[in-house]
Amino acid sequence: MTSHPEHVTVHVPLGDRAYDVRIGAGLIDRAGAEIAPLLRRSRVAIVTDDTVGPLHLKHLKGALAADGIVSETLVLPSGEATKSWPHLTACVEWLLEQRVERRDVVVALGGGVIGDLVGFAAAILRRGVRFVQIPTSLLAQVDSSVGGKTGINSQHGKNLIGAFHQPSLVLADIAVLDTLSPRDFLAGYGEVAKYGLLGDADFFEWLEDAGPRLRGDMALRQHAVAHSVAMKAGIVTRDETEQGERALLNLGHTFGHALESATGYSNRLLHGEGVAIGCALAFDLSARMGLCSQEAPSRVLAHLRDMGMPAAIRDIPGRLPDDAALIALMGQDKKVVDGRLRFVLARGIGEAFVSDGVPPETLKAVLRDAR
Repeated sequence: MTSHPEHVTVHVPLGDRAYDVRIGAGLIDRAGAEIAPLLRRSRVAIVTDDTVGPLHLKHLKGALAADGIVSETLVLPSGEATKSWPHLTACVEWLLEQRVERRDVVVALGGGVIGDLVGFAAAILRRGVRFVQIPTSLLAQVDSSVGGKTGINSQHGKNLIGAFHQPSLVLADIAVLDTLSPRDFLAGYGEVAKYGLLGDADFFEWLEDAGPRLRGDMALRQHAVAHSVAMKAGIVTRDETEQGERALLNLGHTFGHALESATGYSNRLLHGEGVAIGCALAFDLSARMGLCSQEAPSRVLAHLRDMGMPAAIRDIPGRLPDDAALIALMGQDKKVVDGRLRFVLARGIGEAFVSDGVPPETLKAVLRDAR
């Protein structure tokens, strides 16, 4: 990790696909200078959505134009439903219409949905064009914009169709997080807390103190984002295509994805909220299996409550399917191997590991008591 007075750079060293993640306030203002060195010709194609576009697009286009870079834009609908075949098709056809060549750069301006969709479009367009991530949500800045996982959802589950395609640059402008609603900011925080829980007890302890102040303090926010990105970059570098260690990044996701599916990927439960509840459930499950002390799940729950986040299944509004149906939804998870559910469990805070040895009765008990 290297520092600049205003921003921090985390390098992701993947050989000829290595790239930098820059983190700091005001990076959209510098977008032209940051992106220009990547370009063979001074034009880019930007894809955004109808929530982010009105907030940040004019700003970005102005910053690019100041460096002589011409840009065209496609604006897609916002929301999880955009990660689908019809919108992927629309995106790819539009990029072809713009005559985007293999040596050009596509810019994804938005949260995780736009980043995942546009990254996948870039992966399959002419068998791979370069793209730049400008993540505008906390969740995208600390998680989905880094590491090259791209994709769309299927009626069978989330992110089941996709490709590994690394970006050429990530610009995480932490000032734009001021435009997020408190709920969206906290949903992204679910992924920040996850990094401490899976592999860095000291970071989790720091978050227990600093977490409630991240929204109002730019320096704390920068540290939280940069530390999360550095942790993810390390894991991705060691295990790019999720053969082993990278699966730890799915802490809370087996539960979370099932709950998201059960709520129809709707506003009832945001992705980061599902991850937060899933982390609490994973620690509860670990404690019941005798892997960690009861103090660990208590700390996880207490911290999520301190942050004002949903922390338990009963915090999700409306009716949910029964436990058997939730377990069936977990069976569609990408982490299933030979039909066996795989969970990220923990021997303590900061000590996660992957296991397919969860007794079905214990899993049922965790879900039953969580309601």
